[in-house]
Amino acid sequence: MAPEGWNPDMEELNNRRVERYRKRQEENRKKRKKKLMVLIASVGLAVIGMTALFFLLRADQKPEPEQPRVTTSSEETPKGATVIHLVAAGDVNVTDAVVASGGAEYDYTDTFLDVAHLLADGDITVLNFEGNLCGAPYGNTTSSAPQSMAQALHRAGVDLVQLANSYSINQGISGLQATIQSVKEAGMEPLGVYADERAYKAGKGYTIRDVQGVRIAFVAFTKGMDGMTLPQGSEHCVNVLYEDYDSTYQELNRKRITEILDDVAAEKPDLTVAMLHWGSEYNDTISDSQEAVVSLLQAKGVDAIIGTHPHYVHQMTYDPETGFFVAYSLGDFISDGTRAGTEYSVVLNLEITKAGGDAKITGYSYTPIFTVAEKGKPLRCVRIAETMAAFESNYIKRINESTYSAMEYALTRIEARVAGE
Repeated sequence: MAPEGWNPDMEELNNRRVERYRKRQEENRKKRKKKLMVLIASVGLAVIGMTALFFLLRADQKPEPEQPRVTTSSEETPKGATVIHLVAAGDVNVTDAVVASGGAEYDYTDTFLDVAHLLADGDITVLNFEGNLCGAPYGNTTSSAPQSMAQALHRAGVDLVQLANSYSINQGISGLQATIQSVKEAGMEPLGVYADERAYKAGKGYTIRDVQGVRIAFVAFTKGMDGMTLPQGSEHCVNVLYEDYDSTYQELNRKRITEILDDVAAEKPDLTVAMLHWGSEYNDTISDSQEAVVSLLQAKGVDAIIGTHPHYVHQMTYDPETGFFVAYSLGDFISDGTRAGTEYSVVLNLEITKAGGDAKITGYSYTPIFTVAEKGKPLRCVRIAETMAAFESNYIKRINESTYSAMEYALTRIEARVAGE
C-alpha cells in the first residue's frame, strides 16, 4: 500500500517509465543491429540465401505460443476428480475507438480473434462489460455499443457478463433493462443487475451454473455507478457494495451483501465466485475498504474474488491450503490503449478441482494481453508473447516497432503488478 497522503500523477509516472524503457530498448536494438550487419558481411552468399529462404517460409507462419505463468497447489489431483477451468477477463470499455474497431459494419470478429481461444478454452468464461447495449448513437457520449459487439464476445467464448459497474444506469433504468435483454439475446447471462424489483426477488442477487457437475455460484457487486443514484422503487436493480455508493464509498452495505451470500450458502454450491467492480481508477493502491470487503466475503464463504475498475492490473493472491484466491484487478480487456498502463492486462484461468464431494481452486494461470492501437488501424486485443514472436519472425501482419517496445515493457510490469510490487 502507498504511504498516507501519497497521490502521484500515475499517468505521468507511467509515461515517463515507458519513455525511459523505450529509449533503452532502442539503444540496445541499434547495438544488436550493428553487430548483426558485421556478422552478415562475414558470411558467404550461400548462407545469406538460405537465411532469406528460411524467413520467407516463416512469413506465413505464426510462432509457437509461449506458456502462461502457472501457479498450483502442491496437492496431486485425486483419481476420479473433476477438473474444470474458469476463465475471466477485465473491462470491455465502450468508447469511440472501441466501437470504431468494428468498422462500418460493426463487425468485431477480428477485434477479439487473437484472444478468442483463451476465452473459449474456459469451461465457463466471464468478463465485465462497462457500457450499455441500448442502441445508437454509440461510443463515448452514450457508452452504448452495437449489439454485434455482444454477439462477438459470445462467439469468442464469453458465457457470463458482469453489468454491475460504473455504467449500469448511465442510460437510466430503461437503458439497464435494454442492456440486460441484449446480453441475454446474445446468448450470455448478466451478473449483478436486474430489470426490476420482481426480477431481483426471483434471482435473489446471484446466479448458479452447473459446470460439468461442479455447481458454481456467481455474485457481482459494484462500488458505485459514477455518482448516480438508483431511483426509488429500483433500489435492488444493481448490487452495490456500499451504502454511500453515490458519494464516498466508505460504509459497506453489510446487510445486503450478507443477505445475498446467506442465500447463496443455503443453495450449497461447490464454489462461490464474487465479481467486484471496486477500487479507484488509474490508481495502484489497494484500500483498507477493499481489504474489509475481502475479509467479509471470505467469512461468508466466497472462494474467489475477481476485480475490475482501476484499468490497471493489480495484485493476485492465492492460498494453496484453502484455495482462496483474489485478483484485485484484471485491467482492461480492451480499451483505447491511449493511457499508459491501461493498454495491457491479463486473461485469468482458474483451475477448480472437485473430488469426493469437495471442490476448491487448485491453481491459476494468466496470459498477458495487449490492446494494439496503431495509427490508421482498428484496435485489436492480442496475446503479448505470441504477437512479439510474430514481429521477431517477420510475420506479414506484424505490429510496428513502437508497439513491440511497449509490449516488452508491459510484460515486465504485469509480472511486477501481479506480485504486488
